[in-house]
Amino acid sequence: MKNEPSSHTNQSRSVYIVDDDEDIRIALEALLDSVGFNVTTFNSAEEFLSKVALDKPGCLVLDVRLTGQSGIALQNHLNRLGNELPIIFISGHGDIPMAVKAIKAGAAEFLTKPVRPQDLIDAIHAALESDSRRRARQMMANASRRLYDALTPREKDVMSLIVVGHGNKQAAHLLGISEPTVKAHRGQVMKKLKLQSLPELVRFAQELDYGPDREP
Repeated sequence: MKNEPSSHTNQSRSVYIVDDDEDIRIALEALLDSVGFNVTTFNSAEEFLSKVALDKPGCLVLDVRLTGQSGIALQNHLNRLGNELPIIFISGHGDIPMAVKAIKAGAAEFLTKPVRPQDLIDAIHAALESDSRRRARQMMANASRRLYDALTPREKDVMSLIVVGHGNKQAAHLLGISEPTVKAHRGQVMKKLKLQSLPELVRFAQELDYGPDREP
């Protein structure tokens, strides 16, 4: 088995192969190495789980039938952890119900053995690109959440009314404070969230899954 890629390698092109057939591991590693992926192979789900930092970017090429925990069981385990590492299943025994189940559970692709090299390469590229976009969105959401959390309770109250369409006067009445105070809090909200307009504030709130009946 090839050693885990070092921290200075391009982790966004990391591919983990889990297959209990050594010949297949060697063949897939050679193929993917040849097109520039950082490949690490494992002979079982248990070995993969014990050696891979699951929060790192990458893609998992996973056989359905393994010695020990099956590929489907590993997928279910990762789902329970809330882990979204993209999975490409490969199987010599797959059938349509199994493929449908895997895809519904979040698999990026389900390929049957013998796998056409280009099909696998294309699937990995697509999975890594999708995962990169997801991680970028998550980073932006986390940054937005940090900005929101820096608001005071009263600023959050004002924001909650403004984003659902209440004007300053209505918000002042509902909160039992003066209209100038509402305007001052609204100004602080915009400043702290680094926004310039009401549409931007509404979009910001929507990105946080924010609404009149749900506290973010």
